[in-house]
Amino acid sequence: MAWRCWARAWDPRAHRYGRAGRAAAAAGRSGDCPLSPRRLTVLLEQRRGFRRVRPRSEEPQTPAGSAEARPAPPPPRRSLCPPPPARGGRPSPRRLVKPLLFAVGFTGTAFGTAAIWQYEALKSRVQSYFEEARADWLDKIRPQKRGSFRKQVNSWWNNLTEGQRTVTGIIAANVFIFCLWRLPGMRRIMFTYFTSDPSSKALCSPMLLSTFSHFSLFHMAANMYVLWSFSSSVVSLLGCEQFIAVYLSAGVISTFVSYVAKMATGKFEPSLGASGAIMTVLAAVCTKMPEAKLAIIFLPMFTFTAGNALKAIIAFDTAGLALGWRFFDHAAHLGGALFGMWYVTYGHELIWKNREPLVKAWHEMRTRNAGKGGGRSN
Repeated sequence: MAWRCWARAWDPRAHRYGRAGRAAAAAGRSGDCPLSPRRLTVLLEQRRGFRRVRPRSEEPQTPAGSAEARPAPPPPRRSLCPPPPARGGRPSPRRLVKPLLFAVGFTGTAFGTAAIWQYEALKSRVQSYFEEARADWLDKIRPQKRGSFRKQVNSWWNNLTEGQRTVTGIIAANVFIFCLWRLPGMRRIMFTYFTSDPSSKALCSPMLLSTFSHFSLFHMAANMYVLWSFSSSVVSLLGCEQFIAVYLSAGVISTFVSYVAKMATGKFEPSLGASGAIMTVLAAVCTKMPEAKLAIIFLPMFTFTAGNALKAIIAFDTAGLALGWRFFDHAAHLGGALFGMWYVTYGHELIWKNREPLVKAWHEMRTRNAGKGGGRSN
């Protein structure tokens, strides 16, 4: 408790006889009038009431003049992403070398695997032609089961387009990973491997895994709806195998562009979602079919061309990146859109149409291995 102490000389005549008394008291103090002796009154006045003593543990530990700054406040939480864990300091730009090599190597592996996959699919399709004809003939003479759940599922699956059947597996993977986010015991693993951040411990695997990761139900539903809507067009344009290669490569490349933007701006926040890969799909379709009519699901009466939609999306993400908007990962969106435009304009000719040497080498290896296996069996 803090007290303030002060004293004054008090003369009773100054209070008893009014103005004349105060004058007499003044004369007495000056020595002109010998009146009764003055009394010294000491008054104690409380200054600020009770003050809590700060514990030693709450006192700042940083000495005066130290260059060490206080820890920065946590970044504002985005609704599409969970609150990030505490990170270290600003990473070195040399950390981008490993993600760059991973992006180049993964893209080449994805397209090489897609070329071999297409070769094997065509080969198995030719070999199973007579088996499918025999199965159809048996189905006609075999009594059919009515009301079978399996039959209904097969009927629904056969009514889907090739593009819709292709993206069904992608949507199922996104839903499964979304459910993993709801498990409290999986949070540390999900933050480490299913969110992308150049300051994180894991750099390469999140570039692919974060493409299938969504924390918000609305975010996942919006992305999967756009993917389902454009699936038929993009698969008819590229084919199933090439589409899978483009989609996976787009996820990795858009994440790398996000890494570069975060390293340049110094704003390190975890990102997740399939938006970068879906922007590649949308940009590819809009570039190849710019006059196609599109509409918003909630406003079907307003239509616009695919070319104008692509221009508006690119302008929006460019403004968001320049102005530092943090609700979306605008760098990943721009990276995915630019990759989609580049691939359907130049990349298809440079990459996919030059796959013949790889397919030929694979065919020769398969034929040679089949011949060795046949010799051993004899």
